[in-house]
Amino acid sequence: MKIARFSHNQAITYGILDGSELVVLAGDPLFAGFETTGARVPVSEVTLLAPVIPRSKVVAVGRNYRDHAAELGNDVPDEPLLFLKPNTSVIGPGDAIVRPALSSDTQFEGELAIVIGRIAKNVAVEDALSVVFGYTIANDVTARDLQRTDGQWSRAKGFDTFCPLGPAIETEFDLANGSLVTRLNGEVKQEAPLSDMIFDVPTIIAHVSEAFTLLPGDVILTGTPAGVGPFEAGDAIEVEIPGLGILRNTARDA
Repeated sequence: MKIARFSHNQAITYGILDGSELVVLAGDPLFAGFETTGARVPVSEVTLLAPVIPRSKVVAVGRNYRDHAAELGNDVPDEPLLFLKPNTSVIGPGDAIVRPALSSDTQFEGELAIVIGRIAKNVAVEDALSVVFGYTIANDVTARDLQRTDGQWSRAKGFDTFCPLGPAIETEFDLANGSLVTRLNGEVKQEAPLSDMIFDVPTIIAHVSEAFTLLPGDVILTGTPAGVGPFEAGDAIEVEIPGLGILRNTARDA
């Protein structure tokens, strides 16, 4: 089931994707369940928004693909390497990624994102998938030059617009056979099976929950494969995960 958050007639609401229409939900499904209003809206008449705006946090995993760690000259971590992105960095499909004037090397990083569905702390690996509401697509935009000079990643990863999410949340997704492709102006830059992750989704969730209490609507980014690179104003970046859709954003300068 695909859940979208959208704007229609100056109202923001949620719906279940059913072909070319959205079945309108009575509230946020993370908190109100899947009760419908009975209304249906054509997808062509709405503006899709980020499918979730985390009330608490976005937790991300660095260097979770060996080839990506290698391309940046980094060692593979012994456990998931965590950092945070502020919820103010979240934008939706079609929104502009703003390249900050402070950076001359802003890069894309296509990723699978996990949306948490219930409060979770110290979750066992074998129980980890039970706290998942669904999955969506993310672009972990990074000011690579600032990441190098700052010595930590908060600013480089946390600018406004640096966490595109979307286009929808899929509540049922085949992790074992998933794959990711990132295109810059139509040219494939990243392509890898999700099985190439060093730490899989249950391991990531369990590890994150040791440090942070996970809340409904929290998002976990699972890392990016090799092929990351810079983009310029006017460029179009597409991250595709079959079964989840395509997250497309264009870039502009601040």
